[in-house]
Amino acid sequence: MKILGIDPGSRVTGFGLIDANKLKFNYIASGCIRTTGELTVRITTIFIEIDEIIKKYQPEVVVIERAFMRPDRPNPDAAIKLGHARGAIIVATGVNAISVVEYSPNQIKKAVLGRGHAAKEQVSYMVQKSLQLNTAPQADAADALAGAICHAYHCL
Repeated sequence: MKILGIDPGSRVTGFGLIDANKLKFNYIASGCIRTTGELTVRITTIFIEIDEIIKKYQPEVVVIERAFMRPDRPNPDAAIKLGHARGAIIVATGVNAISVVEYSPNQIKKAVLGRGHAAKEQVSYMVQKSLQLNTAPQADAADALAGAICHAYHCL
């Protein structure tokens, strides 16, 4: 099963694609979509780039990290921008007739690390080891790959 994980962000959106066969994972691709400019330009860029990634790699499912707002530092403006980015991603998957699955950050970390709270560096390290990569992926790409791995554990 080809799984595309996406870590949404209005400025940096990470993506990672794996092929999962039972509990064997093969790395296909990963990277970050970096956007600049006004919000509408950034959201349009995210939509176009995700659409191109889906067309190029043809995943069977897309995993997206569920929105999370820290209770100790609520930032409604950031949450709204993240919602726009998630919307662009969901629409890009919808127009390509790909199903979307959502997991919370804690669910993803628990699947990859065995516990729901971990630093980005720990997630990156475990993704690198799980996929037998020579170097650690970029932080946002590692989070996206972790989402794909999480889904593989849940559905296979």
